[in-house]
Amino acid sequence: MAKKSGVNVTAAYTAEAVPLVARDAAADRDEPGGNVASAVAVRHLSKSFGPIAALKDVSLDIGSGEIRGICGENGAGKSTLVKILTGVYRPDAGNVLIGGAAVSVATPRQAQELGIAIVAQELSLCPDLSVEDNIWLGSLHVPFLHKRPDLRRRAAEALALLGAGHIDLDTPVTNLSMGERQLVEIARLLTRDARVLILDEPTATLTDIEIERIFAALLAVKREGRSVVYITHRLAEVYAICDRVSVLRNGELVTTTSLKGLDRSALIELMLGRPSDEMYPEEARARGAPALVVEGMSLPGIVNDFSMKVHRGEILCIAGQVGSGAAEIVAALAGLVHDAGGRVTVNGRPLKLGSSVRAAQRGIMFVSGDRAAEGVFRRLSVLQNLVATRLRDHSLLGFLRGGALRKAAAHLAARVGIDRRRLNARAEELSGGNQQKLAFGRSIERQAGAILLMNEPTRGIDVGARAEIYRLMRGFCEDGYALVMASSDLEEIVGVGDVVITLYRGRRIGHYRRSEVSMHRIVADITHPRETTP
Repeated sequence: MAKKSGVNVTAAYTAEAVPLVARDAAADRDEPGGNVASAVAVRHLSKSFGPIAALKDVSLDIGSGEIRGICGENGAGKSTLVKILTGVYRPDAGNVLIGGAAVSVATPRQAQELGIAIVAQELSLCPDLSVEDNIWLGSLHVPFLHKRPDLRRRAAEALALLGAGHIDLDTPVTNLSMGERQLVEIARLLTRDARVLILDEPTATLTDIEIERIFAALLAVKREGRSVVYITHRLAEVYAICDRVSVLRNGELVTTTSLKGLDRSALIELMLGRPSDEMYPEEARARGAPALVVEGMSLPGIVNDFSMKVHRGEILCIAGQVGSGAAEIVAALAGLVHDAGGRVTVNGRPLKLGSSVRAAQRGIMFVSGDRAAEGVFRRLSVLQNLVATRLRDHSLLGFLRGGALRKAAAHLAARVGIDRRRLNARAEELSGGNQQKLAFGRSIERQAGAILLMNEPTRGIDVGARAEIYRLMRGFCEDGYALVMASSDLEEIVGVGDVVITLYRGRRIGHYRRSEVSMHRIVADITHPRETTP
């Protein structure tokens, strides 16, 4: 693994960082060779939207029984390729082949008939229906006159194949965990006799245990001779579960290659078209006075007796698995948990928890990890998002001053690296990385030396956009901000944290400076903790 800007970042796909089932899969991986029949292929595929070419002459083959990773930055063409395979888009040129024969995939129904199915990032289950009803909902394989016991048996068999036989078919989906819902989605595709399964960011909100279950399910699908197209920004997962990887950049296929012998820095360079040695910024050059001090924080049933101190010019990472309490601590500091207890001081003055208004007045700004629900106003313009918290500053006698608002928005856009020409675009039209920049832009420059709180700041963002977000974060530190982030991304924690606090089931386990932290230590702390450190 390359050293980045003086930071020794252990490879994210080492034994410490990937689930056990995936490590076994990687060790015993069968490399598809030239004699493996193609389950699906595309030839000279092109697609444009107006003057923008989303795909340019892309050709690739995915073998039967292969798990193929598809990697690339936002805008590389991954989504367009998937939408052509699933019948959402029609290509301008080129063909889709199934079993070596050219086919027409004009609609999602035709894709289902051809055995191509997708588990999208936003799940399509109906939460109030039972597991069984969700599995058969929308299926073309349910005759008008059907035998309910037969459908029930086949649904149970599909879940059992995925190692999910414990899921009760009568349970409403709303009662399932996110990982169990993913398994139900995959079972649905198996009952439709899908031979090519496309998974788009399937683990973005899952715990490590749930990820292990998904990986075990995919290996079971592979043993059945079915093919999996695995799209993710988490490169550790590509190395853990995929046989080969295809890299797209600017709508073109850069390469399809085995992962054996391809290190992570080389893969990132293929994706970005430039060296990857500046992924993470330098450590803080100097730190200032304590900006935020927390003593004895408690969140009933979640966190007990948590303490920390973050200085100006410093990034403090709270590392923990989903459900550890890390995200809840950050939310509580932002005033979003009404029953939070403990002593908190901001710039030496006490802050009473439980009010987001009080927190904002004291210079505490919050950037949510859920951009769609809490991060940005998706249907409002970039301009409106940037100035949403500044309307009072740019009004006169109750009337907004349009020129002043536009000037302020243009300044903030430049500050966080958003093209000013996109001020009138709706937020939902931006990539995930630019939406996150939008959330940063709305939060900064409210008060001098503010405190910026973040939950999973790069969730669902490609590696190129991540590097930009990390540079922005370090720039905020140099401007005197103090940053606190909760993250379950181990490599991110090691790469950007000046101070790392590990958490297990609401209990603080370790406290490390950047020079002391390693991925091995973090994994040990958040999975098999020792005694709490002072």
